[in-house]
Amino acid sequence: MDEVIADVIPKFINLYNRDFGVPLDLVIEPGNEVFKQVPQDVNQKWFEYINEKGFFRDLAVIPDSQRVIKALQEKYDVYIVSAAMEFRNSLEDKYDWLAEHFPFIDWQHIMFCGNKIVEVDVLIDDRIKNFVNFKGRPLLYTSPHNLLITEYERVNSWEEIAGLLL
Repeated sequence: MDEVIADVIPKFINLYNRDFGVPLDLVIEPGNEVFKQVPQDVNQKWFEYINEKGFFRDLAVIPDSQRVIKALQEKYDVYIVSAAMEFRNSLEDKYDWLAEHFPFIDWQHIMFCGNKIVEVDVLIDDRIKNFVNFKGRPLLYTSPHNLLITEYERVNSWEEIAGLLL
């Protein structure tokens, strides 16, 4: 979900600007995580944000994801798989967020897990760790932290995904 259909980075930036009053540059160096763009003495604050109840509830929707996923459902059996177990409070937040923004995905097509060990034909993800031992077609969704990775088929937008899969 995160950085594929739910836009996490602007939320981090807004919280950082609120708490520290120092504008954080929106340009994140390729290959870096957003929390590595802040001074070392405050970079653990990101993990406090992620663990707060409500953090995942009001994230912006990645453009075109709703429309393309709805169209994909007409052709494929679509599941949302999220490693929501890492951050305890994210389970309810993510479920409610999906119900609000993707009401056409029923609860039986949502999988909250630890590791994404799924056997599917296509996996769209921003983290290559989720492609380890994956036997299907991995599509790497572009995010600042993965810009230097070249060994996977990359998609930069949901329009691009529509062009590949629809």
